[in-house]
Amino acid sequence: MQRTSFSGMACSIARTLDVVGEPWTPLILRDVWVGMNRFEQLQADLGISRKVLTERLNHLVEQGVLERRPYDQRPRYEYVLTVRGTELIDLLMVMKGWGDRWLAPDGPPVLYRHHACGEIADVELRCDHCGEPMRAGDVDLLPGPGVAGSAT
Repeated sequence: MQRTSFSGMACSIARTLDVVGEPWTPLILRDVWVGMNRFEQLQADLGISRKVLTERLNHLVEQGVLERRPYDQRPRYEYVLTVRGTELIDLLMVMKGWGDRWLAPDGPPVLYRHHACGEIADVELRCDHCGEPMRAGDVDLLPGPGVAGSAT
């Protein structure tokens, strides 16, 4: 099935969805993040078809989110997060918080221990200028330099 490409839209959310907006992709990234780096591990954990997993891994490598590294003499590879991929994990951490709040009636299935303080913590979005929490109702949307039709 051919996916619609959002890469040409003047919207960073749409462009991000072009990379990760297919349901298997965040789960693949989650698994690689926790150390399941080989095709067989990913396929077994997710129960995904080999064809779909191959397509998703190839897409993530092409997008610069994962790097493919050989791990033996045969053409076998493991997958590791690139800097781009590691930054996408931040997005998944925010999604996890939403899921814990709204979809986990028995409590969070996974907890995060913060390396800096050693405490169990949740991820919270904060303004990079003042440090205050930043939610959807706390911002105004303004046209940026990349808006469609803007001069470059």
